[in-house]
Amino acid sequence: MKLSTRGRYAVMAMADMAQQVSAGAPSPLRLGAIATRQEISLAYLEQIFSDLRRHGLVQSTRGAHGGYSLAKDATEINVSDIVLAVDEPLDVTRCRQSGACMSNHVRCLTHDLWDNLGRQIETYLQSVSLADVIAGDKVEPKIGGEHNAHLS
Repeated sequence: MKLSTRGRYAVMAMADMAQQVSAGAPSPLRLGAIATRQEISLAYLEQIFSDLRRHGLVQSTRGAHGGYSLAKDATEINVSDIVLAVDEPLDVTRCRQSGACMSNHVRCLTHDLWDNLGRQIETYLQSVSLADVIAGDKVEPKIGGEHNAHLS
């Protein structure tokens, strides 16, 4: 799986907002300041925040003191919500919607491997909140299974 720049930037910007709120910054926050801190194009960030607002992850305020605020507490927003809000697919298979990987309309030999990996990635991203990201600690997988002991 390769997460696109759009998905990564959305998570970076939301984590920046959560960190600013946690530090006591007045809300709403201006996108220009987030763009500067995270070195993201303001025009690109505006497009991303349009999607985030439409999915109920941020709220916008107009006017001289306008900007964006988190629509929920940072503990209630998970990374998966953010990635999916900007239309970033979490699927790691090469299948189309038909479920067939190959041109002859059958699954490839490794389909189940990649499908299971995709589900693990989605489960992991669902388990990580913005609060976890900004805590500064190493974000450890929170999914079950004995193999996770080898990830440390």
